[in-house]
Amino acid sequence: MRLLHTSDWHLGRTLHGVNLHEAQAAVLDRICELVESPPDGVPIDAVLVAGDVYDRGVPPVESVRLFEWTLSRLAEVTTVVVTSGNHDSAIRLGYGAGLFRDRIRMITDLSLIDLPVLVDGSDGVRAAVYGIPYLDPDHARVALARGGEPLPRSHQAVVSAACDRIREDLAGRSGVRSVVVAHAFVAGAEPSDSERSIMVGGVDRVAGTAFAGLDYAALGHLHGPQAPESADGSVVRYSGSPLRYSFSEQDQSKVVLLVDVRAEGDVAVTPVEIPQPRPMASLRGRLDDLLEHPEHTVHEDSWVRVTVTDRVRPDSLMDRITSRFPHALQVFHEPEGAIDRGRGGTTVVSERDPRELGTDFIAYVTKTEPSPGEIDVFTAGYEAALAAERRAEAGEVA
Repeated sequence: MRLLHTSDWHLGRTLHGVNLHEAQAAVLDRICELVESPPDGVPIDAVLVAGDVYDRGVPPVESVRLFEWTLSRLAEVTTVVVTSGNHDSAIRLGYGAGLFRDRIRMITDLSLIDLPVLVDGSDGVRAAVYGIPYLDPDHARVALARGGEPLPRSHQAVVSAACDRIREDLAGRSGVRSVVVAHAFVAGAEPSDSERSIMVGGVDRVAGTAFAGLDYAALGHLHGPQAPESADGSVVRYSGSPLRYSFSEQDQSKVVLLVDVRAEGDVAVTPVEIPQPRPMASLRGRLDDLLEHPEHTVHEDSWVRVTVTDRVRPDSLMDRITSRFPHALQVFHEPEGAIDRGRGGTTVVSERDPRELGTDFIAYVTKTEPSPGEIDVFTAGYEAALAAERRAEAGEVA
């Protein structure tokens, strides 16, 4: 059996104000081509999309149409299993799940966690594919509790509880391989600047051992392809996003993963690179060198972040930079020898660690270093506001 694992499409996202719709359409077109004409002729039995289909709970109309077009195209040739991520509204993404044809399976409801999609491979292998939508601990700790007290308020507790339910269902099924599609931050993996924080109680990570006993965990949330630690022979992978969403990803190869699940034995994973519609680069130097040096010619059509190091800020800096680099997205002036105080605005506020954000805010307002208690209060308020925002995006009543 062969599966294609992808995640984090973030349809509707912009890159420093640039509309990425055409770039997203290009990478999704490439994914569809891979499914329609596999590179080695082995058919794709299912496409797994591990959350963050959209970049926000109420996506632009053009993004909804792009997703519909992609689903329709993929479903002509294979089964598509989609779960919701922390950027999605689970209710909106899952609308119509009961009406879709069998080849489109939307798993956004916690009650469906232990109800698998049974996929039969062209080689006779059968897999039970379980979907774990993004689990907000404040809601899932109650929904997944089995009587009595709610689960502990942590990602570890709710993801482990979901996997326990999956393992219980698997115990009653023989002759099937197990696949879980989940949206979470697994310990040992590396984030980038473009993921939104999901921290609760100061912790955002889940141990890879949560997926013990499952043959393959197709993960979403982190934008770089990687393999965090797992246990008991489980293969745990992030496909990463198919498009670069920050300059911290400029050197990443963007891929989808071809996952070969045999009747017995290890699961094999093969990355297939997705060409990027436009390269990304970070340039640094004196303005004259940046504008004249031939080594920068290769970056003239790239999305670039430019740091100018002249001791005095040059006049008309942005205009002069864009005269050579028309797709420049960020321009900074950092004089040589100046103390590096960081780049204000490089990281979107909603994507920063709330404790770091609180430290900066309190220090700015009070002109003194904050105490641990002040940071704790700020973090608790931040998390409460974020949870309320998620409920509002999902259409829930606070």
